[in-house]
Parts: sequence; C-alpha cells; structure tokens
Amino acid sequence: MDLTLIRTFMEVAQTGSFLAAADRLFVTQSAVSLRVQRLEQQIGKQLFERSKAGASLTPAGAQFEPYALSILRTWNDARQQVAIPEGFSESFAIGAQASLWPRLGYRWLDALRAEMPDLSLRAELGMPDRLTRSLSDGLLQAVLTYEPNMRPGFVMESVIEDELVLVAPWDNPTMDQLDGHYAYVDWGENFMRFHQDEMSHVITNGMTFAIGVLATGYLIRRGLAGYLPGRFAARYIEEGRLNLVADAPHFTYPVWVVWREDIDPHLASVAKKTLSETAETISEEIAVVTDGI
Repeated sequence: MDLTLIRTFMEVAQTGSFLAAADRLFVTQSAVSLRVQRLEQQIGKQLFERSKAGASLTPAGAQFEPYALSILRTWNDARQQVAIPEGFSESFAIGAQASLWPRLGYRWLDALRAEMPDLSLRAELGMPDRLTRSLSDGLLQAVLTYEPNMRPGFVMESVIEDELVLVAPWDNPTMDQLDGHYAYVDWGENFMRFHQDEMSHVITNGMTFAIGVLATGYLIRRGLAGYLPGRFAARYIEEGRLNLVADAPHFTYPVWVVWREDIDPHLASVAKKTLSETAETISEEIAVVTDGI
C-alpha cells in the first residue's frame, strides 16, 4: 500500500478538512481528494463523509484509522533501525529552528552524547511547519521551536522563557536614534501585534526580514537595529558586535519542545533530563543579557 495515501488519510482525519490537509502536505486540495479516492478504491469502502463543514470519518474510516497509524509507525521504526550506524544501539533525531541550534541545540546534543555514548544523533534545521511534518512522519523525535504545532501523538513542553530584544551595532544605542536605521524582523503574529502597539512610531528603513536570525549578519554589516532572541544575541553582545537598545521594550518569546509520544521511555527520560539541565544553564545566560533592559 502506498504510504503517501496513508499519510494523506491521516492528515484529513486529524484536520477534518481536505483544504487543511493540503496545506500541511504542501499539495493542492485536488491532489488530496485524488489520493483519498485512490485509497478508498483500494480498500473498497468510503472513508470520509464530505460536506461544506469539512470531512468526517465514516464507520469504515474510523475502523481503518488505527491500522493506518500502525502502518506508519512500523515503517518509521524500521527505517530508523536500519539507519542506525554500526557501533550504536539507538538513534534520536532532533529538529530546531535556526536560532535554536547555537547555545541550546548543540549543547543538548553534547549532553545527550555524554549520557548515552551509544546513541546515534541526527540534527535537522527547518521552519516550524516543515519540522512539524517531519515529526509527524517519524523522521524526528523532538523539535525545538518558537511556534509549536500540536497534533495527535505529540506532547508539548515549555523549555525557556526567552525574550526578543532590540539590538544595534553602534555604541550606546537609544530609541531616538532608530529612525531610518531600523529593520523589521518578522517573528510571527504575536510579535507583529506587539510591534504595532509599542514600535509603530519608529520609522523603518523599508526592509522586512522573515528569515529569523539569518538577518543578523546583514543588520551588523549595514548598521541596522532589529529584534533578535536574547539567548541568540548574547554571543554578539559579549563580542561587542551588537549592543542592547536600553530604553526599548522587549517581547517574551518562549521556546518549546514538541515530542513524539511513542519515544522509547528510557530514551525519553534521558532526553528530557538533559534538555532540562541545558535549559537551566541557558536561562541564567538570558537573564544576564536582558537584565539591562
């Protein structure tokens, strides 16, 4: 049976919508409909009731759902076991947004390796939607993100209360120096609302960056101010390449970890312990950086 059809079935079942499933799968709604039709033809039963309100499982669909989930889990387990390098007994794959690898993700990898030397580790970079898809497909066991997406089979926990802080590459920056030298870094809808309330009076240089911390180098080289996560900005501040805009408002920006529920219990215990210990150290560093605000 085609695994693509199974995954599509699960997305429609979880979202209750062909359109929402298409968005998650990065395909058209007609492609989702065609896949579901092919699966229904193979099984010989209608799996969804279609209506203007969305799509709901038929009795046959509800009966098939646990088998579909089992098929995907078996495939993922087999793929992970075969991929474990010689000399290692288990594997663990972590995904994270770009700004969460320095200082947090890398340290977590080191802590895991110290606790479990026979653990094969894989690190992946991506945006929240892509990481969520990889987690759902079983390619990842944990994801570090600022924008968690919950689905059945996931568990979400808070890791760090980070903050977005306004920084600039010149000495002793203040709010009254920003006009024309401020670039908007897009950190999501909540930050946009905060920005409208607190920073709408500031004249930007007409540039918007929706690339997260990848904008850092550009800000420094072009002499522009912008908001960055305090934990990420700490190194640049310590090196003197960036400075806090002391009179600028800051924005709470928590870091989350999303786990798969089906992780081996012992591995999950070690992973949570090492992440908690790493996060405690990082939180102390964030406090040092943001105390001046």
